[in-house]
Amino acid sequence: MKRLKAVLKWTGIALGSLIVLFVIAVFALQNRTYDAPYPNIHASTDSTVIARGRHLVYGPAHCNDCHGDPDQRAKTLHGEKAALSGGFPFKLPIGIIRPLNLTSDSASGIGGLSDGQVARILRYSVFPDGRTVFPFMPFQNMSDEDLTAVISYLRTLAPVKTHYVHREMNFMGKAVMAFLMPPIGPDGEPPMETHIDTTSAYGSYLTHSVANCLGCHTDRDLTTGAFTGKPFAGGLHLQSDEKPELTFITPNLTPDPETGHIFQWTEDIFVHRFSEGVKVEGTPMPWGSFRNMSETELKAIYKYLRSVEPVHNEVKEVTVPTE
Repeated sequence: MKRLKAVLKWTGIALGSLIVLFVIAVFALQNRTYDAPYPNIHASTDSTVIARGRHLVYGPAHCNDCHGDPDQRAKTLHGEKAALSGGFPFKLPIGIIRPLNLTSDSASGIGGLSDGQVARILRYSVFPDGRTVFPFMPFQNMSDEDLTAVISYLRTLAPVKTHYVHREMNFMGKAVMAFLMPPIGPDGEPPMETHIDTTSAYGSYLTHSVANCLGCHTDRDLTTGAFTGKPFAGGLHLQSDEKPELTFITPNLTPDPETGHIFQWTEDIFVHRFSEGVKVEGTPMPWGSFRNMSETELKAIYKYLRSVEPVHNEVKEVTVPTE
């Protein structure tokens, strides 16, 4: 009996020591830093480039939906131009994350950052201080041309001074950032430019590298951001920020004849649906921004989604009460 008590005692001490060491490691490493190259991207003053950037920001890239002023949420939901001053609270299992101020304010916005620093954030998910960016944005493989256009437009924004905390992480969040959240970079060499047309190739570029259809319509772990489901097969549970009593389940976009949400849709039906905007209040789908997409972009996305691997994954309801 004495021997058993001794074993239990020392086991408890060992486990306690490991827990203490883990806690110390979490707090020591929660702000660990990374290095990444600075893309050779420079903002342009060309009006055509700036116009392209504005279209991306308020259209397929839907920067407006995350970085828009929370007090102008109504504008955002209807696809109208809102101040990109950030601050909207996204509540996740690991804590609260507020998107950054994208205006030209030098203290609270990106006015004090170089073009290369902004480009590194978007392409390599590394902040100027070396911390990693939570994987909300899909722009790692955005073309140099489009990345230049986006930054060029952001440089035209009037400064808005803001005061809010970017991250409020709970202990689990700090552990995730310390051990499970390395920065995400491009898959290979991002393209210099892309050809805007209705081809499946351009649709692939939009869904993967600009509009983030893949990121929401693929099931993933919201603690780490890691994908857990088949591409575009839906099933991701997203609690509504505007209506927390509702949870939205992203539908299956693959061309599975039995469970594909849009399998029966024609190209015309698909394009028309985006022109209608928000139908269900509280939806996380950025209908406001996406209604600003061009017919060419929507046709390309439709064509690409018809070409992806069919996945049998039934999503019976896309809106359910939050448990």
